[in-house]
Amino acid sequence: MAKLSTNEIRELAKKLVSQNQGGIRYSDLVSQIKADNPETPLNTINGSVWDLANRFPREISKPSRGLFVPLPLPNVPASAPTGTLPTQLREEDFYEPFADWLKGNLDEATIAISLGGAGLQKKWGTPDVVGVYKPLASDRIKFSPEIISAEIKVDPQAPVVAFGQAVAYRLFSAKSYVVMPDTLSEEDKSRIEALCMLFGIGLVLFKTNVDNPDFQIRVRAQRFSPDMFYVNEFAERIHQLYPNAFNDLFG
Repeated sequence: MAKLSTNEIRELAKKLVSQNQGGIRYSDLVSQIKADNPETPLNTINGSVWDLANRFPREISKPSRGLFVPLPLPNVPASAPTGTLPTQLREEDFYEPFADWLKGNLDEATIAISLGGAGLQKKWGTPDVVGVYKPLASDRIKFSPEIISAEIKVDPQAPVVAFGQAVAYRLFSAKSYVVMPDTLSEEDKSRIEALCMLFGIGLVLFKTNVDNPDFQIRVRAQRFSPDMFYVNEFAERIHQLYPNAFNDLFG
């Protein structure tokens, strides 16, 4: 197969971008062109596609680093947002599986339970899942317990809401996580990942399959020192409303 010219590479790149309504990563675009045209030097491909959004501003946008997204053609309605919710899918179905994953797989909590969303009746401080990392009887050196909170959303159109709630949980949590379905558009994944890295919030993506959510860590949460006033307020509300849960978490 003959080597592609610069113009041929750009035309092929435009076609590939147009076929990916949710966007395509720069590295994936280059890899696909190279795989289909092995005789074309990699440097030539890189040099031809890196500025696609600047060369074709009416056809391609670059909403975040390394992501090319096709623009809708004039008088043609844009495609429906990527990621529709399966029928009867509920956030509550993923609370317990994530609690188990936080404790067993991620190993960031000694105990983790589902609080069920609005269970504490406080919009500023009601995580879907809360865990506590605390010393075991066998630990030689003891330490203060740390609260880990998580906000889970099944709606791929709600990443900003989930992120805002996860930030609020930092008032009383040493670590806070956003947990979103992997059906997020590539643009939304890039933006929420960048926000999580800036603010130290953890990001976990999962498949909307109740039997096998396959949680995958995208950004690990950073550890912060919470405000002890809100830590005690949070613990007191759990103690009043769910004394058994309080004993499990802090006992």
